Amino acid sequence: MNLHSIVYGAIGTVNPHVLATLQASQGYTTLPDGTQVPNYDAPQNVMVQVQALSFADLKQIEGLNITGDARAIYLAGDWRGVVRPGQNGGDLITIGTDRFLVAQTLEQWPDWTKLVAVLQV
Repeated sequence: MNLHSIVYGAIGTVNPHVLATLQASQGYTTLPDGTQVPNYDAPQNVMVQVQALSFADLKQIEGLNITGDARAIYLAGDWRGVVRPGQNGGDLITIGTDRFLVAQTLEQWPDWTKLVAVLQV
């Protein structure tokens, strides 16, 4: 049972969903000079919720050396932060003119995911 779909509308009345563009990471290509160039899937539109990180979130990511303007982003589906051994993660989420790099998964459920994303400059 998809409980998230049942409460989706009610959640949106408190904190509206916003349109974002998601580009899933597909690893990278290494150029002859050793430079790594990231590869991404074609952009897809998704609805997300953006919130400030809670104190508990900040404690959870405390030792990860994540710096900058970080936010909690909720979205439907199964998404992941950077997982170096599996060479996956590092997706990009664009909201308006702001581009965020997904750095860490905070919560993962069958129907939705809570991510830490850092604003890219």
